Amino acid sequence: MSTSKITYNGGLRTTSIHERSGNEIITDAPVDNKGKGEAFSPTDLLATSLGNCMLTIVGIAANEHGFNIDGTTCEITKIMAEQPRRVAEIVVDFQFPANNYSDKDKTIIERSANTCPVMYSLHPDIKKTVTFKY
Repeated sequence: MSTSKITYNGGLRTTSIHERSGNEIITDAPVDNKGKGEAFSPTDLLATSLGNCMLTIVGIAANEHGFNIDGTTCEITKIMAEQPRRVAEIVVDFQFPANNYSDKDKTIIERSANTCPVMYSLHPDIKKTVTFKY
C-alpha cells in the first residue's frame, strides 16, 4: 500500500490523503512564491516534520525511561535561501513544562531528539538550530 495520494487542485494547491487513515493535508504555495499562503506550503511541512519527528522520538524515550513530556511544545522557524530556492535552516525551539527534569532526563531528551529519522534524512547543508527550554 502506498503512503499517500496527492491531487493537484489548481491554483497552486494540493490535497494529500494519508492512505491508511484517510486524513487530509492541504498545501498552498507561499505568498512569496506566487501562492495564497492559506495553508502549509510543502517546505513548511518539511520543516514542521522535523519538529513532529523529534517530539515523537522524545515521547518514545520518555515512556521508556519513566518520565512525562505531555504539554511540551515546539516552535519551528523555516529560513529560505535563493538560487536555488530551498530550505537553508530550520530552527526548532522546544519548551518543556515544569516537571523538574533530572540531568539524566535532559540528556535522554536531547540525545533522542537529535536522532530522529527526519533529522537523519535532511540534507547536511540544511542548518538545524535546536534549543531546549526546561
